[in-house]
Amino acid sequence: MINPNILPSAYWREASNYTIFLPSPLSVIFFSGFGKMTEKKKQKQKQKKLKDTENKSEEEKKVVKVQEEEEKCKEKAEKQINNNSNKKRKRKELFPFGNYRSYYGYRIGQDMEEDPRLKVLKKEWFEGKDCLDIGCNSGIITIEIAKKFHCHKILGIDIDSGRIEDAKWHLRKFARAAHVEKSSTKASRPEATGDGNGSQHCATLSSVERKEIARDGLHSEERDLSDIVSFRKENFVTSWSRSEEQYDTILCLSVTKWIHLNWGDDGLITLFSRIWKLLRPGGILVLEPQPWRSYEKNYQVSETTAMNYRTIILRPNRFNEILLDKIGFRKVEDITSALSGSKAGFDRPIFAYYK
Repeated sequence: MINPNILPSAYWREASNYTIFLPSPLSVIFFSGFGKMTEKKKQKQKQKKLKDTENKSEEEKKVVKVQEEEEKCKEKAEKQINNNSNKKRKRKELFPFGNYRSYYGYRIGQDMEEDPRLKVLKKEWFEGKDCLDIGCNSGIITIEIAKKFHCHKILGIDIDSGRIEDAKWHLRKFARAAHVEKSSTKASRPEATGDGNGSQHCATLSSVERKEIARDGLHSEERDLSDIVSFRKENFVTSWSRSEEQYDTILCLSVTKWIHLNWGDDGLITLFSRIWKLLRPGGILVLEPQPWRSYEKNYQVSETTAMNYRTIILRPNRFNEILLDKIGFRKVEDITSALSGSKAGFDRPIFAYYK
């Protein structure tokens, strides 16, 4: 309530419960000025509030922008985690038979000229012989054996059609390279010259060198690599029907674990007995079995492998006993000691079993 002493010209009347103020002309003027001051004050407050709001909105915008960036980072991180987990799941789903796309990339280091296993293999096991490579993957070692040891024929088989296509691609690549090398070698050889008696000889080559050229000519000039090496998609355990085929040497390199995990002890026995039947008398099985610790690392790649892992009785340390006493091989040669240069995780024993 306004003090009536400051407004002497005002008329006041007392009611029973309230007071009524009747303004005079002077009081109207006073309140009009007072109202204008109040409006200015309100306007200043409004402008200040608006300015504060603008400043606050700018800060809020910055906060919102930071929050949006944080959300984007979180989404990106979650997406990356999901992609990585999907890749891991895909790898397990795609390679339950050990049919890795880049197997030789894992196995052979960049500082290696060739697969270390080639150094322990004997030439007489392959030269002029019919050979079979079970689980050839992308065919690199199959082709290298044909080139280095001059097989009569060598067939590489694998359960994965994708790896067989890779192997055929590698074969075409190696064949082209061999053809170029053969052409350049042929062009650089000395021509035969005649002597006074009409006989011919190589002017600069010894008899030993001429024999080597003749031998190489028999293997490389008269026969192309693609005539020696072939590849075929095949499940050796469940669908092999070519019982009439016979071989002098059969390779089974780092395959037993995957057959064992996918088909159990019965699959392993089928593998060994079928190899023995396909070998000619005096034939050789070159076996590189994975150790049991390797099973422990890979048995969860599928439900089948996990189930078979729990039921396996014939562990790798019993393979010698099975092959010699049960299957019928007459002797075994451990060639592991000559093996050197293998990458960590691939230092596995290699045995030669003789029929």
